[in-house]
Amino acid sequence: MIESSGILIRGILFDVLGVVTAIVAVGYALVYWRYSYWKNKGVPYFQPTFPFGSLINPYFSSKPVSFGDGITQLYKKAKSRGYRHLGIYFMLRPTYMVVDLELVKHIMTKDFQYFVDRGMYTNEKDDPMSAHLFAVGGKKWRSLRTKLTPTFTSGKMRAMLQTLVDCGLVLENYVEECTKTKESIDIKDVLGCFSTDIIGSCAFGLECNSFQDPNSAFRENGKKIFQPSGSRLISFIKFLLMQNHKLARTLKLRQIKKSVSDFFTKVVTDTVEYREKNNYVRNDFLQLLINSRDKNEGNNSGAADNNLLTMNEIVAQSFVFFIAGFETSSTTMTFALFELALHPQIQDRLREEISTVLKKHQGQITYDSLNELKYMNQVIDETLRKYAPLSFITRECVEDYKVPGEDVVVEKGTRVVIPVRGIHYDEEYYTDPKKFDPDRFTEENKRNRHQYAHIPFGEGPRICIGQRFGIMQSKVGLTCILRKFKVTLDEQKTPLPLQMNPRAFITTSQGGIWLNLEKL
Repeated sequence: MIESSGILIRGILFDVLGVVTAIVAVGYALVYWRYSYWKNKGVPYFQPTFPFGSLINPYFSSKPVSFGDGITQLYKKAKSRGYRHLGIYFMLRPTYMVVDLELVKHIMTKDFQYFVDRGMYTNEKDDPMSAHLFAVGGKKWRSLRTKLTPTFTSGKMRAMLQTLVDCGLVLENYVEECTKTKESIDIKDVLGCFSTDIIGSCAFGLECNSFQDPNSAFRENGKKIFQPSGSRLISFIKFLLMQNHKLARTLKLRQIKKSVSDFFTKVVTDTVEYREKNNYVRNDFLQLLINSRDKNEGNNSGAADNNLLTMNEIVAQSFVFFIAGFETSSTTMTFALFELALHPQIQDRLREEISTVLKKHQGQITYDSLNELKYMNQVIDETLRKYAPLSFITRECVEDYKVPGEDVVVEKGTRVVIPVRGIHYDEEYYTDPKKFDPDRFTEENKRNRHQYAHIPFGEGPRICIGQRFGIMQSKVGLTCILRKFKVTLDEQKTPLPLQMNPRAFITTSQGGIWLNLEKL
């Protein structure tokens, strides 16, 4: 009996082992087949490793590496071998990386109709705020773009400028008070307050008073947007699930925390209802969205107008305006002041330009005076080169695409990666790329360089719609600080070289950037 039982158990174990072996063999075959995708297409590639494909494990290594770092390393390796493009793997997913700038130009502009989408996860039903202009694709994107483009004309920028200047004067007064203590300040946090006040006012119609109340509900909810939720493992699992959009929607996954979404939704709906009820009008971004919702504006037929914004769309666009305007502009100003603190000659030259231009305009910051700050444009462009908000840009092929000059077809549904940071640090376009040199962006130097060698906001029809507003905001902030204060780095509190946060979606430093400000 015992002998029979032993034989039975051994038989079961052999059966289980056989099944496991078969599963492993099939799994290996599937992985091998998947990782042969680019080889079979004749596209250059580097041997991937399971399960992360071409990228370094960003979550479990002792020193976390961002996806952006991995993409940049792949770009450098491909460029050194003379490749025009590269086949890479994100986990098991084949992804097409563009190296040659002419191919970048085709994908972003010339052949844009093949690459309309970013391939980002949105869930308008369960997470309405995810359906914003930056993320949506196809007809939804075209519709929103048409509705929102009129809000960023030169006339609208002029109308909103005074709000920015008012916030700039508050920033100036705050910094002056800080100088009395003779202690350094975390400029990243200070400019976060400045940006919060601007976006709160322009996008939500609120007076946030962040300098007086740094822990206000608006500021705290704003911070939560950029704070990773949960452990690295949980964040990674959620990120993986969102790569399968259908599965993620079935699971009702959200990009925005519900508490944050509820807060911003209530702020916008309450403000819109108040303005419409009281016939209150303001020169800000939210008002422009409200105007586009007015069914009587430009529509005398009585028919429904598909170009009108819904309340959910107004909330989502106000929210993305907050994300883009807050984090992008505040980090650009932060990195600019960091570099100016390290390069006093550049700082002095910029301050001299500010002084000269403002004297011509009776000391006033106006739309015209900001446009005359040509060297400041160069400083901002160089800052955006070294610290591009996004280290890479994605597109998704929406129709089979024959690559110009190559016997290769990018299949519908393939994700495309444009390595922004890799391009911005390419020695072919920028000698000594780690050096901060605003003269790279003189008109002559820009003419002599490929247009797509500098793409901090993207290019083509999907270029950042709010880039002009963001640059205007940065100019106001830098002008208000530099016209009255000298900036130096507190090296005891700011370790060099700067370390970037590997988990942040937008390029930002790990920890604060501490500056000494001396009144002139």
